Amino acid sequence: MTSLHDVRRDYTGEPLPEDPATIDPWPMLSHWVDDALALGEPEPTAMTLATVDAGGRPQSRIVLLKEVTDSGLVFFTGYGSAKGRQLDARPFASVSFWWPLQMRQIRAVGPVRRVPRAVSEEYFASRPRESQLQTWASEQSEPLASRADLLAAVVDTERRFEGGPVPCPPEWGGFVLEPDTIEFWQGLPSRLHDRIQCTLTAEGWVNRRLQP
Repeated sequence: MTSLHDVRRDYTGEPLPEDPATIDPWPMLSHWVDDALALGEPEPTAMTLATVDAGGRPQSRIVLLKEVTDSGLVFFTGYGSAKGRQLDARPFASVSFWWPLQMRQIRAVGPVRRVPRAVSEEYFASRPRESQLQTWASEQSEPLASRADLLAAVVDTERRFEGGPVPCPPEWGGFVLEPDTIEFWQGLPSRLHDRIQCTLTAEGWVNRRLQP
């Protein structure tokens, strides 16, 4: 492998507000997601979801943000998947966004809960039919002998629901992460990056600037 020691890129961007107290984290988070969409980031809603397994080891993977509510970030998965089981057993998580075109990050940490069943069913009904069928065909996170087996399962699922709607599987749905900590990170030249951490207290959000 080529040496990575000299792989460097200087960052550019506008500093965060001088007074951290002026930041309202939810509108700012929504604004940054809108910016990522408008500027054509490759996967503007992709976020790294970190959970903890039964052995206390962190596990992370990319999921897609599907909704920003007044109090949380919503994503969907199989409840029987590795991350689904981990979130049910230890309902706390961290997510992070990275938008390289803008040199921005957001990190959010807090408790997680399942969304109401009606919310999962409404979102599932909006998905492309191919995605709906794949969800039924795949036993997410379980061992797979070959891709041929998976493709065969998709064919079987197509036959099962041929001519009718595809219902939301009973063990599939959404989670909402309700952050009590949100950090905004803006890349700046010479590694003098700007960071503001927002922490939810009984009196509301308390914000402070952090060293880069």
